[in-house]
Amino acid sequence: MSKTKELQGIKNLEPKEVWNNFYLLTRCPRPSKHEEVVREFLVKWAKDHKIACRVDKTGNVIMKKPATKGMEDRQPVVLQAHMDMVPQARAGKVHDFEKDPIETKIVDGWVYACDTTLGADDGLGVAAAMAILESNTVKHGPIEALFTTDEETGMTGAFGLKKGELEGRYLLNLDSETEGELYVGCAGGIDATMTIPYKLEKAPKDYTAVRLTIGGLQGGHSGMEINVGRGNANKLLFRHLRWVAECGIRLYKVEGGTLRNAIPRDAEAIVAMPKAHKDCILKEWDKVAAWVKKEFATTEPDFFMKYETIRMPQQVMTEADTQKLINMMMIAPNGVQRMSADMEGLVETSLNLARCYTNGKNFTLMALLRSSVDTAKEALAERLVCLAELAGGNCKLTGAYPGWKPNMKSGLLKTMKDTYKKLYKKNPQVMAIHAGLECGLLGGKYPEMEMISFGPTLKSPHSPDERANIESVVKFYDYLKAALEAMPKK
Repeated sequence: MSKTKELQGIKNLEPKEVWNNFYLLTRCPRPSKHEEVVREFLVKWAKDHKIACRVDKTGNVIMKKPATKGMEDRQPVVLQAHMDMVPQARAGKVHDFEKDPIETKIVDGWVYACDTTLGADDGLGVAAAMAILESNTVKHGPIEALFTTDEETGMTGAFGLKKGELEGRYLLNLDSETEGELYVGCAGGIDATMTIPYKLEKAPKDYTAVRLTIGGLQGGHSGMEINVGRGNANKLLFRHLRWVAECGIRLYKVEGGTLRNAIPRDAEAIVAMPKAHKDCILKEWDKVAAWVKKEFATTEPDFFMKYETIRMPQQVMTEADTQKLINMMMIAPNGVQRMSADMEGLVETSLNLARCYTNGKNFTLMALLRSSVDTAKEALAERLVCLAELAGGNCKLTGAYPGWKPNMKSGLLKTMKDTYKKLYKKNPQVMAIHAGLECGLLGGKYPEMEMISFGPTLKSPHSPDERANIESVVKFYDYLKAALEAMPKK
């Protein structure tokens, strides 16, 4: 893409009506659980465009537009997307996601943010729905738009939506990440939080302290990218610690990862060690880092491990508690647990050891478990409960949400497949996804509603490498417009 094109910015990309709305969304800080600014923006936008709009008790924004002339007899459709975004910044990037706008750049046919997440997940879905709502030329039947709150960290909006709020017969979820794929099923999920108590004692004499840092990892979506072989910074940190565990090391502080739905990219520990063993320990860490770099050469080319001597803390963990936490983290399950036996290439069950930290009293480990089989998800959760109990702590399970079972006989699916083939002269791929879509929850509240999820092509969502393919947005929006026009009669 030419430099001139880059300077024009995303507002001038095609389709302009989508990209201009997405640009407006980048001006609205909207990390999960802090959607006040974007909610106010959407309400004002609807008022300015004379579109009926209301906010429910949970904070979801619901807009409504009547059918265009001659389309009044078509099935009513819900366009659904979520307002919030995952706030992730590259190490060293100063960005306040609750105040600062997202700055974008265009590189080789892709839109990126500048060292932060882009928010195309699911800002482009919101922007496309806005474009339909404001259009005077798109043909469609009755439309509702549901913009949910806090999808990324708890699906709060979908959980809180009351029965009877929507009238649509079909729902188009605009939150998938590969153009040309139609999703008809998704994994359910559950949050696990392990709390392990530990004791501090006076630091031994003749000890020194070192900060051990793991970084340079790609991270990414803990569902969509859990099977691509990327490193987990928390697991790699404790792998280094385990290799020298018998050298008298004591932990003082641990901090790794950020969000449950993001594969952790960075982690660090403050480690006290005997001065007499320091040189040997550092050499062993160099050895482990070389092994890791070789093992992950393809998926994590920028991996690094570093250490620096710091001021010795007055207190450190007891030796027993240090060993206990290291051992627990070494045996804690992580990543893909089972592939689907019914759909080739689909992950059935996984978990992401997303965040760990100490606070002077407890070690906390936060994980997100996913599975398209509810009983498998529950069994995996019980493994973490048992592990926490063995380590002298506890594990709380919260935020469980169901999966979405495919309906291959859906009339909506037939319409969407036929429309895609007519438009692009080929069949779309019909798939299930190893990620949490709100369709599972919404389907529980509206069991008669048929649903499809689709979207433009995004790469590396939930990480600072998130990017949106420009050409795919054109196809996505053209397809959305054609699908609305093709909806069957009531």
